[in-house]
Amino acid sequence: MSIKAIISGTGLFTPEATITNDELVASFNRFVELHNERYADDIARGDMAPLQPSSSEFIEKASGIKSRHVMDKEGILDPERMCPRLPDRSNDEPSIQCEMALVACQEALARAGRTAADVDAVIVACSNLQRAYPAVAIEVQESLGIDGFAYDMNVACSSATFGLQAAANAIENGTAGAVLVVNPEICSGHLNFRDRDSHFIFGDACTALLVERSDRVEAGKGFEILGTHLKTKFSNNIRNNFGFLNRGDESGVGKADKLFVQQGRKVFKEVSPMVAELILAHLDSLSLAASDLRRMWLHQANLGMNQLISKRVLGRDASREEAPVILDEYANTSSAGSIIAFHLHHDDISSGELGVICSFGAGYSIGSVVVRRR
Repeated sequence: MSIKAIISGTGLFTPEATITNDELVASFNRFVELHNERYADDIARGDMAPLQPSSSEFIEKASGIKSRHVMDKEGILDPERMCPRLPDRSNDEPSIQCEMALVACQEALARAGRTAADVDAVIVACSNLQRAYPAVAIEVQESLGIDGFAYDMNVACSSATFGLQAAANAIENGTAGAVLVVNPEICSGHLNFRDRDSHFIFGDACTALLVERSDRVEAGKGFEILGTHLKTKFSNNIRNNFGFLNRGDESGVGKADKLFVQQGRKVFKEVSPMVAELILAHLDSLSLAASDLRRMWLHQANLGMNQLISKRVLGRDASREEAPVILDEYANTSSAGSIIAFHLHHDDISSGELGVICSFGAGYSIGSVVVRRR
């Protein structure tokens, strides 16, 4: 009997604080007023262009986003600051990402009917790690009391699906019997809230998946990973240049390239067809067709992208049941997005039905994971 990898449990940490589009726009527009007043003489001379206000209608039309959860609301909405206040902690305190991860992991374990004693490995896979080392994954491992191994990985918004492949490989080659794949994303920390074109994009969240050997999971429970397919292609169209070699100042003011920047139209045009083609090729490699899919849990970046990708895959418009959307409430949570969609929208999948978890983002990076309800 061949050993297969099974997703047996899912977990989600959601910050309590939320920011609506109206609240975000009010803060941004006040910043615009203050900026234009401060530089009125430069603007009058033509040495500087005035900043333009935003609107809730613009945000929803551009992205489909209506709200987002954040780790710190006050700092983001302060027009004199416009970035979250997340104070440094001592080395003896758990990191913020570790705290987020523990909540999500404990829910995933509970849903699977497991404890930390059943887990052999932890993979923390996310876009935004708060430090280079020691690995956040090892801190999570220690906090949970797991005797095994752990490591961090970063493939931007595709980190979760790449992490799932790594977990499936570890299961199938016997390196581990159970792996926690965790995605603690504090995306608000790298977002430029002073940029009209992107200040609304991201939210914060953490997801966790427990992946186990098929012979350890009760028959009929969980989702079998039928296959994974990954692709990367270098592009500068989504970039963040922050790093330990070029740290910038605390707020990032005047150093916009040390925060999230993207050329959104190019990303939409280039990535959407790549994603649809990869999903179709992946299905074909498994002798499956798009019509075999009950659900697509797509990366939650932009409503228009998701609608176009699902339409190209299915050959028609997808219903919200076929391609659930959670970015209206959560916004883009980077690697956590497709997993939030899976976590919230999988209980109604019947035995034998198929779905695909798919992510896409900076790199470019694309990950596809085809699963079947046992």
